Amino acid sequence: MGGDWDTSNENNAITVIRKAIDEGINFFDVAPVYGWGVSEKVLGKALKEGGLRDKVLIASKAGLIWNEKHETRNDLSRESLLQEIDDSLRRLQTDHIDIYQMHWPDHNVPLEETADALNILLKNGKIRYVGLSNYSQKDMETMMTMTHVDCQQGLYNMLERNASSYHGIPLEYRTEKEVFPNVRKYGQAYLPFSPLFQGLLAGKFLDGGKISAHDVRSANPKLSGRQFPFYRDVACRIRDFSAEIGHPMNEVALNWLRQKPEVTSIIAGASTLEQLEMNIRAFRWSISADEMKKLDEIIAPCENM
Repeated sequence: MGGDWDTSNENNAITVIRKAIDEGINFFDVAPVYGWGVSEKVLGKALKEGGLRDKVLIASKAGLIWNEKHETRNDLSRESLLQEIDDSLRRLQTDHIDIYQMHWPDHNVPLEETADALNILLKNGKIRYVGLSNYSQKDMETMMTMTHVDCQQGLYNMLERNASSYHGIPLEYRTEKEVFPNVRKYGQAYLPFSPLFQGLLAGKFLDGGKISAHDVRSANPKLSGRQFPFYRDVACRIRDFSAEIGHPMNEVALNWLRQKPEVTSIIAGASTLEQLEMNIRAFRWSISADEMKKLDEIIAPCENM
């Protein structure tokens, strides 16, 4: 909802947020860098004007700073975190963030310094829980010795189960192989992002549709580079399977995630009321054991992708 996709629109976003809450959705994930502050502002406006803050959990992030040219850099220093939290609270029009997630690791700042800042924010009530996004499990366990890590977020969907990169950025974790065992071990929440592979698992781009140059998805080499034919072919098989069992492709993709015991809340975007309803319908039925077996056979080639 920050304006990074072709379908982004503030008025639509506010309408979708309020309708989502009416339908029982109570978890919203944003970040300062999404739309250069816009996503937090939109969510804050929707909640403030509707008197809805006490009905939801807000998860935001820290550690990605940008300049006037929208060039980003990592910064998880104590000074930066103490400034970022106040900026986010102002944009969100709230006095606390429920889950504060470190967006990407910053290897130029000691983990101890980041943990110290988080403990200050916990103590003064500006945040309630700590989350790590895109962290190696070694660093996550080190952080656990200095502050409690309640939540992990990472790339995970049917086609990217142990992905080594996101938008060409190397990942320091493998979700199923490394993160899930620790999520179970420590009782952490797990939040998968890109559950629909940026639209591919909803049927986008399978029949020749193009991504415009100003849509952030155009920078994803998996959707435009040499890897795309592989993902498209598997996605087409999933689409055929979905038609066989009588449910849309996006519902199958979200249901597959929902039925993973490690998954706590799925970060599924919606820029229109129609897309919101499509997402909600995914939780009104379940994939049977036999259907899951067939589906797992289809996506088996993606186990290490």
